[in-house]
Amino acid sequence: MNAPETVPANPEPHVMKTYGRLPMALSHGRGCWLWDTDGKKYLDGLGGIAVNTLGHAHPKLVPALQEQIGRIIHTSNYYAAPLQEKLAAKLCELSGLSKVFFCNSGLEANEGALKIARKYGHDQGIERPEIVVYEKAFHGRSIATLSATGNPKVQAGFGPLVEGFVRVPLNDVAAIEQVAASNRNVVAVFLEVIQGEGGINPSTIEYLRAVRRVCDERGWLLMLDEVQCGIGRTGKWFAHQWAGIQPDVMPLAKGLGSGVPVGAVVCGPKAAGVLGAGNHGTTFGGNPLAMRAGIETLRIMEEDKLLENAATVGAALRAGLLRELEGVAGFVEVRGQGLMLGIELARPCGELLGRAADAGLMISVTADRVIRLVPPLILSAAEAEQIVTILCPLIRDFLREPA
Repeated sequence: MNAPETVPANPEPHVMKTYGRLPMALSHGRGCWLWDTDGKKYLDGLGGIAVNTLGHAHPKLVPALQEQIGRIIHTSNYYAAPLQEKLAAKLCELSGLSKVFFCNSGLEANEGALKIARKYGHDQGIERPEIVVYEKAFHGRSIATLSATGNPKVQAGFGPLVEGFVRVPLNDVAAIEQVAASNRNVVAVFLEVIQGEGGINPSTIEYLRAVRRVCDERGWLLMLDEVQCGIGRTGKWFAHQWAGIQPDVMPLAKGLGSGVPVGAVVCGPKAAGVLGAGNHGTTFGGNPLAMRAGIETLRIMEEDKLLENAATVGAALRAGLLRELEGVAGFVEVRGQGLMLGIELARPCGELLGRAADAGLMISVTADRVIRLVPPLILSAAEAEQIVTILCPLIRDFLREPA
């Protein structure tokens, strides 16, 4: 995803060619640093795409997961799951919501949210419920989440898409009010608080509050996709908390397990009872290893004050990027919050992914022109300055080249 189009011949002849991989394989990591199989060292500005909350081989996480693996990894959801209840209770405490369904990924969490919205509509007698979604959104690559996604490039070749979505531009209050006035089948709004794959596009605080108001007035569910921007990445547990609102449905994943696959659909009172026995399920979701990873991740984040770290180090990283790039021809802006930042350039810059790796830095490029930085939340101020020192000369050199 978002890798360079030109890479060396595939060294993995039995693996489907669904990724444009860089010519390197990673061996091990420690903190915010990674080493490849040739022994080269990299500063991790990508965090496994906002997944490795605690970095690599965290000294508090590793023994907890080792202990859990020696105890039990998986049973099934036929039985009571005390670790599910423990993690669910913590997520409800942090969010102010009331019930949680556990799954394996952000895609599955978003699928669960879409099913909740449709069932919510059918329970109200709406035969063909519709959901408001957004331009440039990205919610996953299943057929349903692909249909909710606002990127024609990733949808191409997979039609017919699922119906039942009404698309509007982000941060346009008039557009959603027009939908509210004209469409009686709408039952929910599905919104990334900060669009990740779409180019690190934040919803404004004013817009989030306006959408919450419209949903309350119309009886719609407000479903906030926090898969990439949640779990402390912006300096609060969930990015919508900067607006002082609560969603009715909140899909989570990525950083929740610090690298162990885990997803969650967290619901408030309006949505918590929509799904009953037999309406939804999963084989692997909520298994003891994933739950232990989530429990320990949140515990360590609290103990080590990683929300405060994300806010302060993220601000320092943003300031350093602006210091080095403001006034450079071809630099557009830095946007995002905390340790979820995007650097937009005036032209496609996918080749910077490989150049940064050559210079010892992991990044990604998304929406063709946006360099995405989503490092582990343990990133230090000194490491943030190293990111600036490595990346900004690469950007300046790239922008000086002929387009």
